[in-house]
Amino acid sequence: MSVVTHDVGDSVWERGRRAGFEAARGSRGPRGPVPPPPDPGRGAEAPGGRQRGRGHAARQGAAAGAEDEGGRAVPALAQRGQHAGHPPGLPAQRPRARRGPRGRRGHGAPRPLGCRPQAARAPEADGPRAAPGRRVQRSKAPEEGCPKDAVDVDAVISRVEATFSQFPHERATIDDMGQVAKACGCPLYWKGPLFYSAGGECTGHVSVHRFIAMWRKVLQSCHDDAARFTRLLVSPGSEHLVQEDFVPFVQDVVNTHPGLAFLKDAPEFHSRYITTVIQRIFYTVNRSWSGRITCTELRKSSFLQNVALLEEEADINQLTEFFSYEHFYVIYCKFWELDTDHDLFIDSKDLARHNDHAISTKMIDRIFSGAVTRGKRVQKEGKLSYADFVWFLISEEDKKTPTSIEYWFRCMDLDGDGTLSMYELEFFYEEQSRRLDSMAIEALPFEDCLCQMLDLVRPQSEGKITLQDLKKCKQANVFFDTFFNIEKYLDHEQKEQMSLLRMSVPGRVGLSSAGLMPSRPCPQG
Repeated sequence: MSVVTHDVGDSVWERGRRAGFEAARGSRGPRGPVPPPPDPGRGAEAPGGRQRGRGHAARQGAAAGAEDEGGRAVPALAQRGQHAGHPPGLPAQRPRARRGPRGRRGHGAPRPLGCRPQAARAPEADGPRAAPGRRVQRSKAPEEGCPKDAVDVDAVISRVEATFSQFPHERATIDDMGQVAKACGCPLYWKGPLFYSAGGECTGHVSVHRFIAMWRKVLQSCHDDAARFTRLLVSPGSEHLVQEDFVPFVQDVVNTHPGLAFLKDAPEFHSRYITTVIQRIFYTVNRSWSGRITCTELRKSSFLQNVALLEEEADINQLTEFFSYEHFYVIYCKFWELDTDHDLFIDSKDLARHNDHAISTKMIDRIFSGAVTRGKRVQKEGKLSYADFVWFLISEEDKKTPTSIEYWFRCMDLDGDGTLSMYELEFFYEEQSRRLDSMAIEALPFEDCLCQMLDLVRPQSEGKITLQDLKKCKQANVFFDTFFNIEKYLDHEQKEQMSLLRMSVPGRVGLSSAGLMPSRPCPQG
């Protein structure tokens, strides 16, 4: 996904922010080996009464990944350590003994890529539907949030003043902002957005008067955490969050979270990690696919809960939805294997090698057609960025999530009419059938396969499958793999064979009989 930029004027604050972003655009790839990281379980302690790592690399390299046009989950193949696709110098976290949770319930080993606690809900249409010939005022939930419990602004300001009085000249640096965030009643890792929103990036510090003026305005106009966080991150003059807005926030997490302390000596990989996290944020939160996150989308997601957990959880890999380093490591190593010239772009031939050519060439062509990518580089030059690859890999690893179902539905919807016709299904299955024949495996005739898929999905309208049909279906992954992923299709068939054998089905079970038996007449033609 490409970065969506906006002209926000020539303010000093914005020029400084953009300068840091543009300075890193030329950063390309790793620059040399670094020693293995220390055991994350030793040394630095978790924030909040425990010592935090305060040393941080320069922010100039923070945004290099955003140029890559730029998820959620990470693949189940998380192999730590050096392997064929391991970029030189990329730290691989060493396994460590799992600690018990601090302040959290029911979390153990990290989930694999593609698994997420809760599926994000699609944004609902706002406002009433207009009757014919009448104009209806559309009701819209306020972006500032609905007022709940009244906030005692004066009491908050008093705590902030008391905190600033402890600093020399009543000025706070980025290292002091953790205390300020707590005085404001915010999670610890809001400290970066609070600092930059008050103009600290320009001078390196924030005065008490400037900060109070900013925070008082936020408290008076924003009534919940989603509205306040959006106000802190958003660029001046904009109402939506774009990918660049998250760069300083994620860079501060990289600089100060104890679970990422080993990256201190490998700043060249900061931009890759930042790009991955930002893509996962937009993959999960931006349900409208607009490239701009609204306050409502942020409010409906679990992102802010994950930001709060950064303070409680010292092991970054436990935060599997957005911030896991292990997940980033797997994604980047997979991309590194395919990107033979290491220019951070891959073409259709490179992507076709993914998972030993498991994806059909017709689907590869659809990915490069621009159906699921933003920006004209894919269509003009036939190049896929690292950010686009993050979306591809997350969607490929788990085809049951709302965003992944939308991703593959867009690819299969050749005419863009919002439905999958029998012609479109036959178009993709034709190549699958040829590939099975080349492997000396008897393929189901398309008519029989179609009957199985209709029984699987049970569409509302006869002769076409909609996006909602697939979202209601509990086996969307089986449906998609049948038409364009040969390896996973065979895995599903093998599982079905084993299931039938356990049920003591008499007779020989083969590919042509391993699927669901059609319960309705097959469509003619």
